[in-house]
Amino acid sequence: MGMVVVSDASGVKAPDGGWGWAVLFGCFIITGFSYAFPKAVSVFFKELIREFGVGYSDTAWISSILLAMLYGTGPLCSICVNRFGCRPVMLVGGLFASIGMVAASFCTNIIQLYFTAGVITGLGLALNFQPSLIMLNCYFDKRRPLANGLSAAGSPVFLCILSPLGQFLQDYYGWRGGFLILGALLLNCCVCGALMRPLEAPKKSGEAKLQSQKKKKLLDLSVFKNCGFVIYTLAASIMVFGLFVPPVFVVSYAKDMGVPDTKAAFLLTVLGFIDIFARPICGLVAGTKWVRPRCVYLFSFSMIFNGLTDLLGGFLAESYMGLAVFCVFFGISYGMVGALQFEVLMAIVGTQKFSSAIGLVLLMEAIAVLIGPPGAGKLLDATHIYKYVFILAGAEVVAAALVLALGNIFCIKKKSEDPQTKKEIAEKEELDRLADKSSEEARIDSVEVECFLKAEPEKNGEIVTSPETSV
Repeated sequence: MGMVVVSDASGVKAPDGGWGWAVLFGCFIITGFSYAFPKAVSVFFKELIREFGVGYSDTAWISSILLAMLYGTGPLCSICVNRFGCRPVMLVGGLFASIGMVAASFCTNIIQLYFTAGVITGLGLALNFQPSLIMLNCYFDKRRPLANGLSAAGSPVFLCILSPLGQFLQDYYGWRGGFLILGALLLNCCVCGALMRPLEAPKKSGEAKLQSQKKKKLLDLSVFKNCGFVIYTLAASIMVFGLFVPPVFVVSYAKDMGVPDTKAAFLLTVLGFIDIFARPICGLVAGTKWVRPRCVYLFSFSMIFNGLTDLLGGFLAESYMGLAVFCVFFGISYGMVGALQFEVLMAIVGTQKFSSAIGLVLLMEAIAVLIGPPGAGKLLDATHIYKYVFILAGAEVVAAALVLALGNIFCIKKKSEDPQTKKEIAEKEELDRLADKSSEEARIDSVEVECFLKAEPEKNGEIVTSPETSV
């Protein structure tokens, strides 16, 4: 890919605090909007069906396009971040997200909504979500698992807030007024983008600057040479096929049992409430000295936990109480997965290549996001048995966990002994020393000046004393 010259945080030690907490707060807000907004918009679907005379499947495409843009534009976001930096990209993304919803409030047909609320707003959220994770990776190192867990908690918190808020706005202002107000709220993404202050790199010599510019690419495809990244991408893609299926169908499952609508919808509240606490707690556990080097296995365990919950829920959850218990355990496992997925990716590829790696991973996951829930819906249409949907979702998530765990055991560990990996470790150690390079050069310069003042000039190998040099 093409080369680019940008300010880079290479060699800057992560502060693990300070302004990083402001960055974490911004990431919390951005994550909440990015993941909860496509689900919250669904409260307007009945009004849109009545307004435009379309079916539910037609309106559901708005949420699908939002998610597709959030995941599928990953490489584009990587290129923009590597070219312009995180803060400018997030500021533009916040404007796009807001403009999309404001324009949607003036739409006269469903196709216009696809473009405004779907494409433009989805692109804006994508331009905020990915750079926020990159900045979080730059500001935190030792506390990064906890920071990822707290940031990921924004998703369930905002889901609990935006859904009832959307219903309130629809009841009092209609869907057009609701979209207009939500568009105004999305301008807060620009505020969060302004918080993403880039870290100042130490001063480098001209040669060091030239080398760093040569290494920086718009989209670094060399991450595919990393066996760990390939295994992670494969496992994450398989996982996404089944991960989002149970929350989509659990309410319908309860209604099919004859449960009233309000009690059925309460299941998602239970799931979200448990999820809020599961993510930061899991991040705290992942940051401990014993667990962090084995974080990939904790991630595999969380996926197995989630998959087994789906399987047992499919077989045993035959009443409302059974579904409520299922939502409790699913909320725990779902929160663990959400807290660990990007932490593990950061640990595999490192800070330098994370901006490209996350974009490529999200692109691969986009395909699974678009296929998973609709595929489960077709299975339900063919069998009319919800149990099969949960079993299929559980089997997919468990398969992803096995791919990640076994791949780490048999492939990644063996490759860690290769010279290339040792070379990468040596390069990382060299980058860590760049932060102290400026102070060391200043100290060397002062020593040289002192030696010059004390030393005498040499002539033909003999030392000649003079009043000028003896000062």
